[in-house]
Amino acid sequence: MKKIVLTFCILLIGFIGFSQKQTKYIGFYNIENLYDTINQANDDEEFLPNGENKWTSERYLEKLKNLNQVIDSMGNMVLLGFAEVENKTVLQDLNKASKTRKKYKIVHFDSPDKRGVDASMIYNPKFLKLVDSGKIGLVLEVGKSDTRDIVWAKFTHKKDTLFAMVNHWPSRRGGEKESEPNRIKAATTAAVFIDSVMKASPASKIVFMGDLNDYPTNVAPKMIAERLTPMISKASGKFGGSYNYKNEWDVLDHIMVSPNAFSGKLQVKENSGEIVSNDFLLVEYKGNIVPKRNYAGSKYLKGYSDHLPVRIQLK
Repeated sequence: MKKIVLTFCILLIGFIGFSQKQTKYIGFYNIENLYDTINQANDDEEFLPNGENKWTSERYLEKLKNLNQVIDSMGNMVLLGFAEVENKTVLQDLNKASKTRKKYKIVHFDSPDKRGVDASMIYNPKFLKLVDSGKIGLVLEVGKSDTRDIVWAKFTHKKDTLFAMVNHWPSRRGGEKESEPNRIKAATTAAVFIDSVMKASPASKIVFMGDLNDYPTNVAPKMIAERLTPMISKASGKFGGSYNYKNEWDVLDHIMVSPNAFSGKLQVKENSGEIVSNDFLLVEYKGNIVPKRNYAGSKYLKGYSDHLPVRIQLK
């Protein structure tokens, strides 16, 4: 009898370990100002060794270590979108500093953003095969584009085709209502791309993700939600959001998927949207729990990001 119980326990432990290993995720993370220490053509002066933030090689390496701790805690990520990366080199350094993602591939394009931060993604080439990729510029004023591009990639997995879109929409600088037309323009641009994919390739699945600088109740995200299924809501995390502004939590970081994403070989698990909120990502500030960011002004906090990451699970 003891042998039977022991055998059962061993099989159960093995099954649990196998299940955990097989669980795969797609996610997004605004990693807040991942700059290298080299002076570039963009406005990166504050993130230089002699700049306001005293951004040294030691701090850069510590940031890479901290970010890898976060990504490792998110599980087996087969596709992960990022906001606020300065260039492709910092993503290469991030992967090199990882014990599990050294062979992950990168999709990155330089954008016209004045601060030089871009949207991008990394993926596991053993699971996803890259077919094509590109960027979509956002024109906020006639003849002028100085914000982050939308980055897209077309992948295949077995017989399924997946289009991934990573967004970092214009900020609320100047006021929420005053700046809202910029995000509506971003949503309109993204919607045109989504509609074209759905028309030209109805069987293709779409995963739309990013920091939209808007909440699910705002006009611009609703334009995307008319086409795709939102996976992240206030209920997706323990604090009711992925970002804290003036001690109020709400969702700025979104993942939405096409209706056909819930079937096929590459299948998204329904209601699996989650705001990752591990304890080490948080800190108490003036009696409130907030994300532990890297800087408060020019004060170095040795943290992670002012955003929490989000993810969805694949079946």
